[in-house]
Amino acid sequence: MTTPTKPLPPGSAAGPAPAGGRPAPGESLHSPVIDWFDEHARDLPWRRPEAGAWGVMVSEFMLQQTPVSRVLPVYEQWMARWPRPADLAAEAPGEAVRAWGRLGYPRRALRLHGAAAAITERHGGDVPADHAQLLALPGIGEYTAAAVASFAYRQRHAVLDTNVRRVFARAVTGVQYPPNATTAAERKLARALLPEDEGTAARWAAASMELGALVCTARNEACHRCPIAAQCAWRLAGKPEHDGPPRRGQTYAGTDRQVRGRLLAVLREAHGPVPQAALDQVWHEPVQRARALDGLVADGLVEPLADGLYRLPLG
Repeated sequence: MTTPTKPLPPGSAAGPAPAGGRPAPGESLHSPVIDWFDEHARDLPWRRPEAGAWGVMVSEFMLQQTPVSRVLPVYEQWMARWPRPADLAAEAPGEAVRAWGRLGYPRRALRLHGAAAAITERHGGDVPADHAQLLALPGIGEYTAAAVASFAYRQRHAVLDTNVRRVFARAVTGVQYPPNATTAAERKLARALLPEDEGTAARWAAASMELGALVCTARNEACHRCPIAAQCAWRLAGKPEHDGPPRRGQTYAGTDRQVRGRLLAVLREAHGPVPQAALDQVWHEPVQRARALDGLVADGLVEPLADGLYRLPLG
């Protein structure tokens, strides 16, 4: 959910037409969406020039399955403490887990620490601009590599997050929701919709993502505020109901995720090893509690010590 830091020159939104004079598949979408974005984009810290590629990468890790409102305070503290990858790499992995706080999915903190260490060792502490080098970093998948290359370095990549996939599903494919998992057909469509010009493609990636986050939302979509409502295939078809597999809901209360979160909260707040007895107080059901603790150990988020003590990982 980031954006290139420099606006494109006026009139460049659609990019050049492909050879032969025929318009690109998404040409009618580019200008209205990018123009809307120029007027309505949120002012977020990772969108500012001073954030740099590292700030973009940190934001992308934090924003996975986590809303902007929860990410903002943690991001600001993180960047103040670790303004460069080498600063994070010099700390113990457990400090990354501690600073992650209650963002959820704390394995992301370990993966970001691993990426920072690799950037420091392989690239002299600078986040690489090359897509293949980004993809080779630990903890970096196709989406994050494309997002960093596009948003930080203004390159031409299809950046497919949930918001973008929903916009494309409705505006182009004519269905209410995209499939539960990204498909080859979606990737092919996203590539076909990319403007030819690199800078414009990067702007389009950010703009279509913001449109899905603010207007073309999963529920209560605001079609009256959408810049492409007049050509949206789903709207023109009368907004047919979703007829695919049921949408996956995210439950939390009573799950192992909740137990893991409570165990990690105790370990984050401690300044040294924590005895088993203290961890036993966080959850009433012993089998589930033990399973959650074993999972944290297996994921490298917790280190078991002698005499029934536990701590966040040191390395």
